[in-house]
Amino acid sequence: MAFIKNTLFKLSPISRNSLLTIQKRYYLLLHEYVSMGLLEEAGIRVPKYRVAETANQAYNIAASDELGNDLVIKAQVLAGGRGKGTFDTGLKGGVKMTYSPEEAKQIASKMLGHRLYTKQTGRDGKLVSKLIMCQKLFTRREYYFALALERRFDGPVIITSTQGGTNIEEIAAEHPEAIIRHPIDIHKGLEHKDALAIAQRLEFLDEAMEDAADTIMKLYNLFVTKDIVLLEINPLTEAADGKIYCMDCKINVDDNSEYRQQSVFEQKDITQSDWRDVKAQESNLNYIGLDGEIGCLVNGAGLAMATMDIIKLHGGSPANFLDVGGGASAAQVKDAFELITADPRVQAIFVNIFGGIMRCDIIAKGIVAAAKELKLSIPIVVRLQGTRVDDAKAIIANSQFKILACDDLDDGARLVVKLAQIVSLARSASIAVQFELPI
Repeated sequence: MAFIKNTLFKLSPISRNSLLTIQKRYYLLLHEYVSMGLLEEAGIRVPKYRVAETANQAYNIAASDELGNDLVIKAQVLAGGRGKGTFDTGLKGGVKMTYSPEEAKQIASKMLGHRLYTKQTGRDGKLVSKLIMCQKLFTRREYYFALALERRFDGPVIITSTQGGTNIEEIAAEHPEAIIRHPIDIHKGLEHKDALAIAQRLEFLDEAMEDAADTIMKLYNLFVTKDIVLLEINPLTEAADGKIYCMDCKINVDDNSEYRQQSVFEQKDITQSDWRDVKAQESNLNYIGLDGEIGCLVNGAGLAMATMDIIKLHGGSPANFLDVGGGASAAQVKDAFELITADPRVQAIFVNIFGGIMRCDIIAKGIVAAAKELKLSIPIVVRLQGTRVDDAKAIIANSQFKILACDDLDDGARLVVKLAQIVSLARSASIAVQFELPI
């Protein structure tokens, strides 16, 4: 949703002296069926549902009448907009109604094992390996409900509306008065009287009002106990029987809470993530892919940002933010090069290391190992200063690879930008370029 800041990173100018700033936010995205399970554990009412991984399973679930005759089948992908998405099979929409076991099997066969493309999946789409099959409930009214950590409220905030079941971004843009926000004091928590007041503003009546307040309290308690940063229900409904149901659920969990939310993190689906992000996490590297042509490998976030700034200053564009930290090993450096060179847009690599805690010779060993194993054919410019820098220079000089060394940051940045431009022109003309020392 547009008014909940839910991006992995943000690029924006912050001053005349800084051309680029990166804010990375860490959280675990959960599939809908996992989120629905957490709601059930918390005593929150949800429709009956089952998970299918094959078309035959979908048929058997539908034929069992356990969920009724009319079913809602939803593709499980970690991206929004699935209702308006398109599968590589030509099927339109990742949420479908079915009315027979045969129809359920047919729809499932067009979803499972196929890619769904939405506005949020990127051009590669997302592979669907599981479906959630839910009973169809007849509802009186539908609402939007979300809990989020919001900096401008200094803690959790409830965001809700009587206009649920629709595109909440459009409602927020066209009818901002329809959005209700209720900040929560993180120290006091959500009190029952506040939950009742929210239910009243949503125009619940009689027993439904008390049920809605109870559901809101349980949702907040789940939000806090599971270290959730975003919990979104759309729609929250009052069913024909007068009871309150959460018809679906999106949950994002703070990555820093893994040590105390192990059962939740066991549900993590890495197949839905960019392999580079997974590799970076496994290697304990701070990595963010960008849109430029110069790969960067730096130690320290501040130096990394300064490096990207000076590349921009000389007319280049960074392809990534990559901080190897202060305790990186030679293996981690090799992994970092693998991440950088996986981007086909990268034309040159700039290594900028200030060796304090991080020893320059370890970086040098990692660079040489990466150049040997990955068979790098693009120029590498290395600027090393600090602990064991002479040993590092000797390692690089004795290697048989064309690694270009610079002592000055400005000279190094200017050189790597020029080299990237040469490689780009050569590639566009289908000409092979060999880089020899000295240049």
